[in-house]
Amino acid sequence: MKKKKSKHEFRANTLPALLTVGPVTLLMVLLIAIPLIYVAVMSFCSLDEFYNVTYDFTFDNYIRLVNVDYLKIYAQSLIIALVTTVICIIVGYPFSYIIARTKSKKKQLLYMLVIIPFWTNSLIRVYGWRNFLGTSGWLNGILMNLHIVSEPVDFLFKRGTTILGMVYCLIPFMVLPLYTAIEKLDTSLLEASSDLGAKPVSTFIEVILPLTSSGIFSGSIMIFIPCLGYFFISDILGGGNSDVIGNLIERQFQSGNNWPLGAALSIILIVITLILVKIYQKMGGDMESLGV
Repeated sequence: MKKKKSKHEFRANTLPALLTVGPVTLLMVLLIAIPLIYVAVMSFCSLDEFYNVTYDFTFDNYIRLVNVDYLKIYAQSLIIALVTTVICIIVGYPFSYIIARTKSKKKQLLYMLVIIPFWTNSLIRVYGWRNFLGTSGWLNGILMNLHIVSEPVDFLFKRGTTILGMVYCLIPFMVLPLYTAIEKLDTSLLEASSDLGAKPVSTFIEVILPLTSSGIFSGSIMIFIPCLGYFFISDILGGGNSDVIGNLIERQFQSGNNWPLGAALSIILIVITLILVKIYQKMGGDMESLGV
């Protein structure tokens, strides 16, 4: 009887769970776990004289990461990511507040303005900025027609242009979590603050900002981390003058033909990501807002 009962319980409880979770687990193992393990193993491999990967265990790839030239790119990556995040907060917060507090049908229109860029490939949109900012682009044409400049200005291949591209591509990831946090804001607290004589600036700093800090933190993480790896933006708009860590990884796997070093850089980027997410979690952030 016990055996029959255990089989019945297995069919009633365990089997449906396995059928539901099993395919997802299998996909995660095949598409996430195994590739990560492969990259981790590759980061400890060596190259022979013909640049073929040999499975000779070594720490040389990680030792090479402290090269002065690499350290400069790490610092530049952090600066670009930090500046991009700050700009997204400054620009995204007012826009998110307007969307969250709009009660008319315009709210859907404003929300769609944030979602629409996702309908087009980011690579195409970045190339659009390159054409717009180029010496023969629309911006120079407008400036010359208005006689503001006498000759075309080269706006491309600068750190500022790379930051512009980062902000353009990533600002929706700041607006959406901020919108969610602001929409949940209890308006009675704002009314109470006003009744107690607090000025709008004081209400914002002491009430609104602390209550919406979760949206700021989650948006910052969702922007800061991709900035370190968005190599195509710095390639197209920065022209190699504002490389990020992603550029180092891409070159090692492509032109450099040094997969072990590229794998080591990838592992470092993953570690940085995990550290930032852990810091966010320690500060009381909601992991669901990051899609975790």
